[in-house]
Amino acid sequence: MKKSSVKYFAAALTLGLSFSVKAQDQLAEKMAATVISVWNDTAGTTPSLTPKKWSYDLGVVYEGLEGIWKRTGDAGYFKAMQNNMDRYLSKDGSIINYKPTDFNIDHVKNGRTLLTLYRVTGQQKYFKAATALWDQLQQQPRTKEGGFWHKKIYPNQMWLDGLYMGEPFYAEYAAMIKNEKAFDDIANQFIWMEKNSRDRKTGLMYHGWDESKKEQWADKTTGRSPHFWARAMGWYGMALVDVLDNFPQNHPKRKELLAILHRFAVAVQKVQSPKTGLWYDILDLPQGKGNYFESSASGMFVYTFAKAVRKGYLPGTYFSIAKKGYEGMQNTFIEKVDENRVNLTRTVSVSGLGGKPYRDGSYAYYLSEKVVTNDAKGVGAFLLAANEMEIAVLPKPGLGKTVMLDSYFNNEVKKDQTGNDLSWHYKWEEQGNTGFSFWAGLFNNAGFQTKTLYDAPATANLKETSVYIIVDPDFEKENPSPNFITTVHIKAIADWVKSGGTLVLMANDAGNTELKHFNGLASKFGVFFNGDSKGRVPVPGNFETAKLEVPEGHELFKNAKNLFIKEYSSLKLSEPATSILKDKDGADVMAVSRFGKGTVYVIGDPWLYNEYLDGRKLPAVYDNFKAAQDLLNWLGSL
Repeated sequence: MKKSSVKYFAAALTLGLSFSVKAQDQLAEKMAATVISVWNDTAGTTPSLTPKKWSYDLGVVYEGLEGIWKRTGDAGYFKAMQNNMDRYLSKDGSIINYKPTDFNIDHVKNGRTLLTLYRVTGQQKYFKAATALWDQLQQQPRTKEGGFWHKKIYPNQMWLDGLYMGEPFYAEYAAMIKNEKAFDDIANQFIWMEKNSRDRKTGLMYHGWDESKKEQWADKTTGRSPHFWARAMGWYGMALVDVLDNFPQNHPKRKELLAILHRFAVAVQKVQSPKTGLWYDILDLPQGKGNYFESSASGMFVYTFAKAVRKGYLPGTYFSIAKKGYEGMQNTFIEKVDENRVNLTRTVSVSGLGGKPYRDGSYAYYLSEKVVTNDAKGVGAFLLAANEMEIAVLPKPGLGKTVMLDSYFNNEVKKDQTGNDLSWHYKWEEQGNTGFSFWAGLFNNAGFQTKTLYDAPATANLKETSVYIIVDPDFEKENPSPNFITTVHIKAIADWVKSGGTLVLMANDAGNTELKHFNGLASKFGVFFNGDSKGRVPVPGNFETAKLEVPEGHELFKNAKNLFIKEYSSLKLSEPATSILKDKDGADVMAVSRFGKGTVYVIGDPWLYNEYLDGRKLPAVYDNFKAAQDLLNWLGSL
């Protein structure tokens, strides 16, 4: 784990009682409940949250809902996001009322949600819609040095807003189709924007830049607009931390993006109100007549700082900026509706440059725009910020520990939507039914770093690993050239466990995994996979036949009571293995072995994959999501 990430978790663990109590108010969920209730109101009484046309505003809300879904496992958030997005798509994936030749970079924003929907559901209409937005970017008009115009109607102009609207999607799509050349362009958009808009004295960035210097709002020497608008810088900050998620670790310009983020953080920290923790609409004029604390920008800054520290992009000391900002938001902007819902107040509805009627970028102009309640841009930013802060106060049993997932013995490959090879089936980054992305997210939220081992296990590559997971080894039906577990591998793994490592073995029923060689490894720890197939579900939807009940006072499952585990191989145990869960027939389902200084957890199924964690399929009576959390808490305690 990066040192900065460790500092973050240390900071989060020492925030103090008052912050922890406020985080438990579940403000992200209460804000989301307001959104969903508005979406269910067919009268459309909150226009900002129910636009009739394709609008970037909703993209921020979608991503806020997605974050809560992944943190809680409540599929209601996913379904709300999907159902609302489907209002703007035809059955074949065409985007309703979208005109690519407008070259409006705002229209690209929602592409990230389209990619999420595609990865989760596999429905081609979402990929088709996302590809239309990608195609727009390929044709987007540019400044002479290569920066994207904000819109066709705003020629030669780059706005800070545009970085958020275009670049996170650009990076995610490029990573998905393995277009490595795109990352030079993506990095340059940030580099050029900073070069052309950053004030050397304050470090703050002007809202817009006109290369031609012809606009009335543009300085005739620099081309910059007159003021530092808070939300514009908020968009830019969120763009940076979201792009970095998909930006290649070894790309030479990654360091430049991190340096830009650091300069951004220094400048924004200086203009945070020491009294309230909030930010003014015009950042550098706190005494300006009529200037006010603005909620959308404050949410964006909280999100940027909190996420940047969690991901290791900024030092842990910056978390205090997010903490103070979030507390200020709760004190100033949050208005209770009822026990389950809240409103977000004091969001400026819009601010721009040029257009009709003409916006001159003056101080008076910015202060003239309407300030409203429950604007989508502010609500979305608050959802993102609140979710980050609620992640921050979760227990961190994995602090400083690495979970390594094998991709040597389980190395299935298929062609993706663009014909590239795709490693799949129980992978951290895989968001479909057979992926482990939900489990990975839980590990990350608990402080663990998740990695993948593509080589054979050996002393050297297991040295810094705390938990090593081997799932569903390949056989010829799945992989024409499978890597079988050999005595060399068994010795390396056993020596590592004996020295204090924690090993997780997850098999499958005999028809779906290689057991002969896997049993060679498992038997080293007193476990044998019987190769049967228990917990079958002959009638689709009859989940009861695969239900396992957890006894009271279980040593591992402290919160989960009912588990769904289907088509698993039962276990035959000998010393040093002990059973920790049996099925209704008395067969052993899970076992633990203490081996030297280490521990081994064994089950005959990969049961914690997305299909049975993400809430979209299992009835609410099943606690697989809680069980995944219980298991990782236990692994972290070893």
